Amino acid sequence: MTAYAIAHLHDVEFGPEIVQYLERIDETLVPFGGKFVVHGARPDVREGDWNGDLIMIAFADLANARAWYESESYQRILPLRMRNSRGAVILIDGVEEGHRATDNLKR
Repeated sequence: MTAYAIAHLHDVEFGPEIVQYLERIDETLVPFGGKFVVHGARPDVREGDWNGDLIMIAFADLANARAWYESESYQRILPLRMRNSRGAVILIDGVEEGHRATDNLKR
């Protein structure tokens, strides 16, 4: 089942360290099959308030998402982002093909 690394980042200081992080993150994804799905596009907000940037990276499964986040190559560059932004990062499973909202009623 596809899994995602999702970050909601704000207060990003777009300086040399963020540039270095962006230049290096793609290479950390390759061994784990990670691919950007959303990367900082401006949302069309229909309800509520939105502040910041949304980043979503897809992986084949949660095991690969966890392995990427915990990998030495990603942990090496993570401080570059953490020193220059605030926000939340989560790893989460997607849904099975054909999922319907009422499937949640069966849990």
